[in-house]
Amino acid sequence: MAEDYELIEEIIRGSEAAMEVLTRRYYRDIFAFVYRKVGNRDLAYDLTQEIFVKVVQRVGSLRDKTAFKSWLYQIAVNHCRDYWRSAAYQQESKQVEIPEQMKSDGSDVPYIFERKETREQVKKALHSLPDMQQEAVILKYFHYMKIQEIADVTHANISTVKSRLKQGLTKLAAILKEGEEDEKKRLRR
Repeated sequence: MAEDYELIEEIIRGSEAAMEVLTRRYYRDIFAFVYRKVGNRDLAYDLTQEIFVKVVQRVGSLRDKTAFKSWLYQIAVNHCRDYWRSAAYQQESKQVEIPEQMKSDGSDVPYIFERKETREQVKKALHSLPDMQQEAVILKYFHYMKIQEIADVTHANISTVKSRLKQGLTKLAAILKEGEEDEKKRLRR
């Protein structure tokens, strides 16, 4: 299997096949990152496509071809930040959110609802964090990046990343604990 830097050299020489291999290698991870950031599957697909278009356009400017993964995540982080600042996001945030339809095959319905509810609570809590803390938590706990990698991707120093993680986790714990207490109060009634 070709290394990333070998594929990048081929891409620079015009190989579309090499770009396809590189895209397949990282598409799921980038899509997962973007989905966790925006919380909307269709939007995540669109943004992921745009990220890979940027990769194609800019791959020739990549200086350290051995650091492709970090560079790719930098593009994804910046693209998501651009989206939050965009007019499209401003317009979408004014629209009423339509709840997802729940589908069930009838098996273990309570478990499915409980799991979905927990996932939704974590997702909601994650989205309530400030953007920089949210990015750090997603990259660390959903993409298993090291502190140095997160620092490289987000253009922050290591102590800042550690601080963002600590503050983000503290806030997440408080939000989720508050949700549990609200649920207990609701059940006692």
